Amino acid sequence: MDHHKRSDPRLTPPGRGAGERAALILVLMISLICGAVAAGMLWSTGVEADRELAAHRHQVRATTTGPAKEPSAAARYGSTPRAVAPAVWEQPDHVRRSGTVPVPPRTPQGRTVTIWVDDTGAPARPPGSAADRALTAGAGGSVATACAGAIGAGVLVLVRRRTEARRLAVWEQEWEQVEPVWSGRLRRGSAPGTDDD
Repeated sequence: MDHHKRSDPRLTPPGRGAGERAALILVLMISLICGAVAAGMLWSTGVEADRELAAHRHQVRATTTGPAKEPSAAARYGSTPRAVAPAVWEQPDHVRRSGTVPVPPRTPQGRTVTIWVDDTGAPARPPGSAADRALTAGAGGSVATACAGAIGAGVLVLVRRRTEARRLAVWEQEWEQVEPVWSGRLRRGSAPGTDDD
């Protein structure tokens, strides 16, 4: 038998194949599903939280009793600049309140502004908007997709390394048996003039 022309797939170190591509596609699909589920859950949670918050938030008209004070650099960083000013307003149950409220920059004294208050009449943040919820859900979904993809890719790399190491070990063992015959060298332990075949 001609050992030079015999082709045994087990004697060839493995390459990337269709199985690996299928595994990568599966990891990608699972990652996208995880991201979509996370985004959906964050959206639903945000809707519920905003609905609960909206039940305890009220818009009222306030009148400034002094000029606006410009926000500090720390308050301006990363958000829309908002100044604050002293103001008076009435709670939904017609109790008069006073305090400091957020206003547009350079708001003069005596200007009427709309503010959000809680059930006690204290200034409060407004309920979240659909854009805020979409941003939170999108960011959370992206993080979930990236994390699931990274974990899946890590698992694939580990499995590939172990499989490749196992295949290479088998390849080395079989090559040790084939190489002496293939190259014409005597096998270990063979004496000149003997035929091991």
